[in-house]
Amino acid sequence: MDCTVGLLRKPWDLPFVAEPEEVSGLRRILRMHLELWGLHEVVDAAQLCVSELVSNVITHVGLGTPTTLSVAMNGTYLRIEVHDPDTRALPTLLDAGCEAETGRGVAIIDAVTDRWGVQLCLDRKVTWCELATGLNSMNGHGGERVTRVETLLRAYGNSTARRSRAASSRILSMTAAEQVAIDVIADLLHWLRAHGCDADEALDRALVRFEAEIGAR
Repeated sequence: MDCTVGLLRKPWDLPFVAEPEEVSGLRRILRMHLELWGLHEVVDAAQLCVSELVSNVITHVGLGTPTTLSVAMNGTYLRIEVHDPDTRALPTLLDAGCEAETGRGVAIIDAVTDRWGVQLCLDRKVTWCELATGLNSMNGHGGERVTRVETLLRAYGNSTARRSRAASSRILSMTAAEQVAIDVIADLLHWLRAHGCDADEALDRALVRFEAEIGAR
């Protein structure tokens, strides 16, 4: 899965057998993909949704059920789907009391997601949920400042002699993008020095401002 500037968050599917021991592996794989996609803030909620959706299949459809996890972007929302072959056992939102040991799964999904539902197909049902990511666009990181920098990095990377195959297609791998970002910072420091400015002082001021802005979030 590519981790990119101007991110291409490609949909992916993972078939599995619905068993309790599969859940931890699914959570790890989901976390890995979401971190590569830059969606760190929704990782915990997304993992919780996967746990509850898979547990629902185990409880109401049966152990060993062939199941598929599908993850994609729906605009700026993260969409998580669990496909299973039983079109009769439909998830239902129940008012499970605080002492109840079952019946809370759908209530949890309803509480942590922005929307959820069930889609019936001829050969399967799809239980889905969506989480708001805070992105400005499906392929962005979110935030006007970050979007401007990504545009700069693509243009800067495409103009250097070291551009890679990915850069020439206007999409930088994260490793290449990091190097381009370092090049940009170094060139800016050279520019400041050439114009009689104290490059070290400017860098220190930029770091102080950056840390203050991060701390204020």
